[in-house]
Amino acid sequence: MHIAIDTHTHSLASGHAYSTVAEMAQSARRRGVRGFVLTDHGPAMGSTHRYHFGNLRILPRHISGVYFFTGVEANILDRNGGLDLDDAYLERLDFVLAGLHEACLAPSDVEGNTLALIRALEHPLVDAISHPGNPVYPIDARAVVLAAFANGKAIELNEGSFRVRAGSEPNCREIARLCAEIGTLVACGTDAHYKDQVGRFEKLPTLIRASGIQAEQVINRNLRSFEAFLARRAAEKHAHGL
Repeated sequence: MHIAIDTHTHSLASGHAYSTVAEMAQSARRRGVRGFVLTDHGPAMGSTHRYHFGNLRILPRHISGVYFFTGVEANILDRNGGLDLDDAYLERLDFVLAGLHEACLAPSDVEGNTLALIRALEHPLVDAISHPGNPVYPIDARAVVLAAFANGKAIELNEGSFRVRAGSEPNCREIARLCAEIGTLVACGTDAHYKDQVGRFEKLPTLIRASGIQAEQVINRNLRSFEAFLARRAAEKHAHGL
């Protein structure tokens, strides 16, 4: 499967990533993807300020011939799914990931980690959960995948986990299998922290085929499917008064 939009990327603004937005766009074009979402880490990681996310609106929709979407990888701060970026900023973004990071919330037991992800999925402005296969945060994968399905949100399959999160692969395979079984939507992201990683999907296409995930479940399989997902989510957010 060709994945057209990379839904998880980081720029210099994240503090531990090493490319500019312009460099990332140029690399995406060379890689042959249609576009990417800039999902720099939320403020609790210690590098970005909330104004970074408020000012993303100044960037054009097309950069170096590829589509550019605004986003964030918000940090989950507690078991109740609290996030480190206010709704006033989240609502301005195209795509909101929420994830668990050790610098922002210490790993808990399965119950605590699972509850944090489920509560984040219930947040009306969150669109997807990032790298739920991270073995540092053991979860009840079925409960999380069911919660994503119930809320019309996506579960991320994270290419970067195979590179940098040792022990993730069995968890990712099980999560993918559950998404196929339940019919939960999937977002594929590289978690790029350097320009050459943008759109570089090496293992996820094989994982998708092997797990039985259907093409229509992958929200970023093409530009049209991703824009349709964003349009639906925008309408749902508007219905919540956001």
